[in-house]
Amino acid sequence: MTNTQTPATATQNPRTMNTVTGAAAATASTHAPPVAGALVLADGSVFEGELIGAPILRGVASGEVVFNTALSGYQEIITDPSYAGQIITFTYPHIGNYGTNRADNQSRGGFARGVIVRDMARRHSNHRAEVHLDDFLRRLNLSGIAGIDTRRLTRIIRQNGAIPGAFGATEGDGAMDLAALTAAAAAEPGTDGIDLVNAVTTREPYRVGLPEGAGPSVVAYDFGVKTSILDFLGRFASVEVVPASTPAADVLARQPAGVFLSNGPGDPETVPDSIEAIGNLVGNVPIFGICLGHQLLSLAIGASIEKLPFGHHGANHPVQEIATGKVEMTSQNHNFAVVADSLGSVADMTHINLNDGVCEGMSVRDAQAFSVQHHPEASPGPHDSIHLFERFARMITPGTASRS
Repeated sequence: MTNTQTPATATQNPRTMNTVTGAAAATASTHAPPVAGALVLADGSVFEGELIGAPILRGVASGEVVFNTALSGYQEIITDPSYAGQIITFTYPHIGNYGTNRADNQSRGGFARGVIVRDMARRHSNHRAEVHLDDFLRRLNLSGIAGIDTRRLTRIIRQNGAIPGAFGATEGDGAMDLAALTAAAAAEPGTDGIDLVNAVTTREPYRVGLPEGAGPSVVAYDFGVKTSILDFLGRFASVEVVPASTPAADVLARQPAGVFLSNGPGDPETVPDSIEAIGNLVGNVPIFGICLGHQLLSLAIGASIEKLPFGHHGANHPVQEIATGKVEMTSQNHNFAVVADSLGSVADMTHINLNDGVCEGMSVRDAQAFSVQHHPEASPGPHDSIHLFERFARMITPGTASRS
């Protein structure tokens, strides 16, 4: 009952896909008149709107509905693999006004189940624009619904937590009645207990960044890595990106100066092989983790994970570094979090979310391993936390580890 898609091969450059050039880039989307549709939540709430993006396969698109509060960066959000299994609600009312372009893609495709917006811009205006957002969604084979009261929808999610939902056409060929949409929403399992990493990880290793031998070598686990993260790592290292299932022995055989654990979607406890591999790496090589990588590293050292009511999805979350008291505005995208009290005597919590007290970072005692829940690469969002990449660079560069 979901809107499935066939991602491109893992070795394709995400920045060269899903774009057009020339006259088409400067015009509004010119598809047929919009089709009326409806969004139904598992609690029975109904929202009327108009369908956008790709036609919905098998009539219904369903997934776990979450909201993102970023004011810009919709393309980076849509192409973030961490949204696999979810339908993204944009709380900012006007989406698509600056178009899309190949440079801002964060992955080889779109892994979300759909997008929800209040108002899709009819025309875009930006010197970097190449494709209207509606055309971009079609090239991603991603469906959406516009004209939704996103303020009401967000209030429901905030009150009740992330909730399964389904949307589809309510007129024309393949129209769905509300009973069918309600049934699809009720049947949607959400993201708890489902391995979503396998759907987004690369199938074969590949290299980015500096040429081999031109800088320290880093092995990056791809749990759903964003292109912008690899860009930052590639500024100071030769990065080999490996599948999520890669055993620790295979990583250590590459003799890396450091290991990076990427962001990714879903429930971290559904990838036990990755947790085991990370546990075998701790203490043997410097490690830096972001988002899902932070959660997996924490599980590997014996900590526990909890699911947040509606998660953190946005570009304006205040995070405090506990040791210095410094507050940074951060970009976030996660539904699960590390239980701070479970770190025990093995690790120290280093960062805290000032909105709700959630653990935003930790450092393993007696090992060169640290991680953060937020996204220091931003894309989109503020760049307050970029220094964390510099910390990892110092950690893996000979003669500078003591400064980390």
